[in-house]
Order: sequence, then structure tokens, then C-alpha cells
Amino acid sequence: MRTGHCTRSQFLHARLNRLFGSWVRDVSPATLRADAWAGLLGALLVLPQGVAFALLAGLPPQYGLHSAIVPCVIAALFGSSRHVLSGPTNANSLALFAVLAPMAVVGSAGYIELALAVTVLVGVLQLAVALLRLGVLANFISPAALFGFTSGAALLIALHAAKDALGLRGIDAHGAGVLLWTLGASLGAASGAAVIVCVVTIAVALLVRRWDRRKPHMLAGLIAGSACGAALQAWAGAGDIALLGAVGKPWPALHLPQVDWRQLPDMLGVAVPLTIVALAQSISIAKAIGQRSGQAIDANREFFGQGLSNAVGGLFSCYLSCGSLNRSVPNYEAGARTPLAAVFAAALLIGLVLLSEPLLAHIPYAAIAGLLLLVAWGLFDWARWRWLWRVERNEALIAAVTLAATVTVRMEVAILLGTLLSLTAYLYRTSRPAMRTMGFEAGDPERHFAVLAGQPTALPECPQLKLLRMEGSIYFGAAAYVGERLQALRDAPDAPRHLLVMTKSMNFIDVAGAQVWEDEMARRRAMGGDLYFHRPRPEVLAKWELTGFIDRLGADHVFRDKASAIGQIYQRLDPETCRRCTARIFKECGPAGTAHQRGAATCGQS
Repeated sequence: MRTGHCTRSQFLHARLNRLFGSWVRDVSPATLRADAWAGLLGALLVLPQGVAFALLAGLPPQYGLHSAIVPCVIAALFGSSRHVLSGPTNANSLALFAVLAPMAVVGSAGYIELALAVTVLVGVLQLAVALLRLGVLANFISPAALFGFTSGAALLIALHAAKDALGLRGIDAHGAGVLLWTLGASLGAASGAAVIVCVVTIAVALLVRRWDRRKPHMLAGLIAGSACGAALQAWAGAGDIALLGAVGKPWPALHLPQVDWRQLPDMLGVAVPLTIVALAQSISIAKAIGQRSGQAIDANREFFGQGLSNAVGGLFSCYLSCGSLNRSVPNYEAGARTPLAAVFAAALLIGLVLLSEPLLAHIPYAAIAGLLLLVAWGLFDWARWRWLWRVERNEALIAAVTLAATVTVRMEVAILLGTLLSLTAYLYRTSRPAMRTMGFEAGDPERHFAVLAGQPTALPECPQLKLLRMEGSIYFGAAAYVGERLQALRDAPDAPRHLLVMTKSMNFIDVAGAQVWEDEMARRRAMGGDLYFHRPRPEVLAKWELTGFIDRLGADHVFRDKASAIGQIYQRLDPETCRRCTARIFKECGPAGTAHQRGAATCGQS
């Protein structure tokens, strides 16, 4: 019986491991206590954030709370990371607002149904990416594009929060330029009480964070701002402070989105870029937390968890969610051990909302705006901008263009534009592989090969044999450049007729790259010389054998080491030219000539 019980227990553990991951084996009373405390912190953090981010997305506040419950649990249990907490985020909220605002009146019933339907579509697309094992595609979204997008989102968050921070109501402008102009024209109508509430919220949150970063500083700021608003209304008669009102029930109910499915093409058009943005954020956060915790992240499993959370969440009144950096880092630092911390966070959030529902109605919009301004300031990383500009100007320019596009055009277009610019910059760099002339230094008696450029003591080149080192891949984008450089070498005055190409660093060739060497071989032989290769990679040799190039070139034109290459090629050089040559740079040339004497003298003078 004991054997049978152990077998059933082992079978159950194996099934759970396959379904949820290896963390199931680590669950114990100690991990449950640690996860419960971390979950409490996660619930406290997301309470004000969920409300604020839902308003940022143009949705009623309860949708932010719903999105912090169902997606949080599903993404944690079925994803890869042990510490990432999913839910509403500032970037996703603003992105959703930006793409849906032109399609429906913000905050209307139609707008809400559209948001839920798009969330389901995003989840389905994320699941497709995971099931097709396309997680590697996330690697093509460059950090520069994501950084520019994040910075642009920070500016937009601050801009949209400014109207509530100033107590300005009835401003419906969506474009950044129009909204900025409208805010400037409405400054005379700003509410002093709203500004005071906003400043108190920010000040208290900053003070608590400086005192102890592990404390829920945003919640402390929200409480202080709400208390300040209540005091101003009670004592100073400041009745123009706009309040949040009822937030609705905290538990999500099953609800199928009611939309006109003739809008499906338009919804897919916005779901695709939102999928890219959400997956890019999630995998970036998961990898960042994984680097701190030492956990390896499975991108496809992480995408599966995120996709399932959105596909199911959209059916339970949840809008677009992904991994949240603002909650995941505190979750890890609070001692979370397994994904059950997310389950505790969701359950405790429901309890907190039920206990504090009457109080939530009295939260001023200005206090929420203060929290959003803090989030925006944290997202806009000035130090990283300075570092990027100093270290890599091209990456900084890509980030700046993405930032400008995020602020001025639709956000999904901005992230795609930044990715396209990054790929274009990469293709430009790889389309111009390095081609370095090799030779010898006068002060090296062993005559090791060295790059001649920038060597003041370099010996002259052999008049009959050109030594060239290839660095990089020769593919269709680089074929024209390499062909032009090779032609320039042939057209140079008194150009050597023989060419030895050192290909150890030539990583890859395609059909166009193979044709470059076919043409070079034909032209070298037409001018009375030949073409040789030193240490081509196995992948390159395989391509040459497949195309028949090795048969046409001759296997004796490919060498494993430089000594045998020079020794055999020397036998094919014109002996009369060798007799007249004074360079004598190869050991096979015999005694050193006048070029070596001049080089040695130069080396001695230096």
C-alpha cells in the first residue's frame, strides 16, 4: 500500500510539475509564509495602481482591480518566472487608450466592450506565439526601442495626469500636442486645492520611499492625499475637488465582450502591436528579475502564461495585462519564493477592497494624478539617457526617434518604428564587413601575421600575393559591398594577381555570398593569378561544397594553417618577379631584403 501511495504521489507531482513548473516541489510551510507576506505587499501596491492605471486606460476603476486578480493568478501559475506579478501597467494602459480612443468614445459602454474584446484577441495572439515557439522573436525588439518607448510613455502619462493634478475637468483632447495646448490655455481655471492634494500625495510618497523602500509608499501617498482632500473640503470649503466615487465590486464576473464582430479587422490591427508591446515588456521584466534571482526564464512558457491570462481575463472584465515591474521587483525583494505569492496577492486584494470600499470612493483624482506623475518620473531615466548618448550614439538616436513617435503618433506604430530602425541599423553595420589587409611587422622575427593599417613599422606587401582577412558574414546585403572592395583591390596600381583570404572570422555565406567568391576566382584567374582561402568555417565549406565551388576552385586552394598556405602558394608565384623583389617578407623568400633593413632601422629609432 505504501508503494502504491508513493507511486500515486510521484505521479501527481510529475503532472503538477509538467503543468505548473518545478516550483511545485519547493512548496512548504516556510515558502507559504514568505509568499503570503510578499502577497500582502503586492496587494497593497496594486490597490492604488490598479485604480490609477484603469483611469489612464479610459476605463472605470474596478477594471484595474479586476485585471490585478485573474491575470495575476493565471500568468503566475502557468508562466515561467517565480517572481513576476502581472496586471495592469502604465505603458499597456496608455497604449490601449491610444489605440481605442479613435474607435469609440472613451469611457462609454462601447469603449469598455472593445477593450475587453481586444484583450481576448491579444491573449489568443500571445498563445499562438507560445504554441508556435516563436518566443525568440522578442529578441528582435531592441533595448533602445523599448527604452525610447518607455520614456515616451512617461511623458504621455505625465501629460494626461496633469489635467487632474490641476483640477481641470472636461478636457477630452487625446493628442499630445492638442492636450498640451489645451492645458496651457486652461491654466487660469486650475484648482488650487487639487494642486495641494497632488503635491501632498507626491511629497508623502517620496518621504516614505526614502525612509524605507520596502514600504508601500504609493499607498501611503494616496492615503495622505485623500486625507488632505477631505480636510480641505471640511475646513476650507474646497468643494471643487473631484472624487473617484464608487469603484464597484472587486470580484470579476464572467462577461462575454459584446462587440460588432465586423470590427474584427480593426481590432486585429490594434491587437497585433499591443501583443508585441505586452510580450516585450513581460519578457524584459522576467529576464531582469531572473538575473537577480538566478532563475532561467523560458520565453515560450512565459508567453503562454501571459497569453492565457489575457485570453481568460478578457472574459472576466479584465483589460490588457502583462508583467509589472513596479510590483515584481518588490515581490522578489519581499521574499517571494514561488508563484503562490501572486495567488495570495490576488486574494488579499479582494479582501482589502471589500474592507475599504466606502473609503475608496473619497479618493481625489488629484491624488491619483500625483501617483501617476511619480510613475512617469521613475520611468523617464535621465541617467540612462546620458549614458546611452555617451556610449552609443546610434542607439540613443533610435531611442529618441521612438520617444518622439510615441508622443506624436500612435504608440503601437512607435514601437514598430523603433524596432524597424534597430534592425535597419544592424543590417547597415553587417552589410559592411571588415576587410583588413594583412602583413608583417619589421620588429617581429617570427613573422606573425598582423593588420597593416596603423602599423608604422609594417613591412611592404608582397607584389604578387595579397593577404586579406574577412570579418563578418557575406550575405545578400553585404555581397555588393564586398564585391566593390575586391574590385578596388584588383584595380589598384601594380595590384597582386594572387589573393589569400583568411576566413576564420567569415561566419556565414548565403547564395549571394558564394557568388561573390565565384566571381572573384574567375577574375583572378583571368588576370593570371588565383584565389586561396585559409581556415574557412565548416558552415562556409558546406555551402561551397553544396554549390560546387570547391570543385571549381580546387581542394588544394584551401589551407588549414598559414605556414602551409604561404609555402604552397609561394611555389605558384612568378620566380622572375621574386628574384627582382627586395621585400622578401616570407621565410620562403630567402634572406631578408632591403625592406627588412629599413623596417629594422625604423624600429630601432622608435
